[in-house]
Amino acid sequence: MGVKGLAAFTIIFIIALFCYMWLYGALDQQWQYCLKVYIAKDQVNSPSLLGRNSSENNVLTPLRVCPGQKFQAGDLLKHLQAAPVLANDVLLKPYLASWDELIKFLKTLGPIMGLVSQEIESKTSIIRKLAQKEEEDIKRLLRERQSEAGQVSGSSLPLGEPFPNSYSKLPGGAEGGAYVSVRSMMEAELARGLVDFTQLTVSGCRTLLRLHRALLWLQLFLQSLADEDEGGCSPAQLCRDTYRLTLAQHHTFWVKQAAELAFKAMPERAFFHRLVCAKTPVETVIILHMVSGAIGEVYNRTQLALEEHGMLALP
Repeated sequence: MGVKGLAAFTIIFIIALFCYMWLYGALDQQWQYCLKVYIAKDQVNSPSLLGRNSSENNVLTPLRVCPGQKFQAGDLLKHLQAAPVLANDVLLKPYLASWDELIKFLKTLGPIMGLVSQEIESKTSIIRKLAQKEEEDIKRLLRERQSEAGQVSGSSLPLGEPFPNSYSKLPGGAEGGAYVSVRSMMEAELARGLVDFTQLTVSGCRTLLRLHRALLWLQLFLQSLADEDEGGCSPAQLCRDTYRLTLAQHHTFWVKQAAELAFKAMPERAFFHRLVCAKTPVETVIILHMVSGAIGEVYNRTQLALEEHGMLALP
């Protein structure tokens, strides 16, 4: 294999490794930042940092439908705002729908980032499959209870009406199963022994943690993009720096090198004005703050739930 062939093979290998290991590993390293304000490591998860500009910029700029493109900032914001519920919880259905829109966003940033989005999409599909199986199990058990009731009384209950005292025997309880919200998923998987704190296992909680780390990266990137002046750091630099502050803390050396290649192909700032269909740069700033603030609200609630259940370091 010649020198050129070896170089091409190396680049392909790094990209493939990056996509496979996007949310895995750990290696700390010192970095230089383009961001105007250095964010200390212990401040990255601070509620005062995430979404700090959302209220002051929530004045309302209409989120227009952008013709001819899959990503719509309005759809993303709608799902993000539907996710938070009472008791510091997050509904999983709009949470995953928010990721669907963020995946579309990543795919607009170039082919390599599109490959990254495929890995994230595989994470959302894990939770969706678990939720689907849960729903099917509940429906099956309800039919069995109704059949038993019909045999005893000579009549059956209408489909969907619970048999008295049967919900306590159903997985996840009476509110539609374990995978309704972040907290219900955590409590159910812990009770069933699906979460292993010592070795890698496939669970909704572990998968959520990987998505959670990626969410912080995207939240800080959008926030820094809104905060940075037109003549300041490029989107590529901001994306690189926010990655180094967040996901890089959990990635190996080779994954970090592949990430650097991806950031070099990042579009210029004018691309993001068009992406959110803003008429002026000021309008772009307001929209980006609205979206990053909504992401911050979802992130903070998920962070609190992970902390309370001791899940921030799941293998």
